Amino acid sequence: MAVPKRKMSRSNTRARRSQWKTTAANLSTCPQCKAEKLQHTACPSCGAYNGRQYAEALRTEHEA
Repeated sequence: MAVPKRKMSRSNTRARRSQWKTTAANLSTCPQCKAEKLQHTACPSCGAYNGRQYAEALRTEHEA
């Protein structure tokens, strides 16, 4: 098993870790209510997924 002989400096460690970046989540539009939603999840506005009504909406835009 390979083991490093010397301690890696902070600048080398940070230079290597500078490539660890996150990407923004991909949003798609709901085919029923046209709201933005995460892909492969139920719509938070209407609760629909894959043409079916799965759950009550978690948030509504018309709250009083």
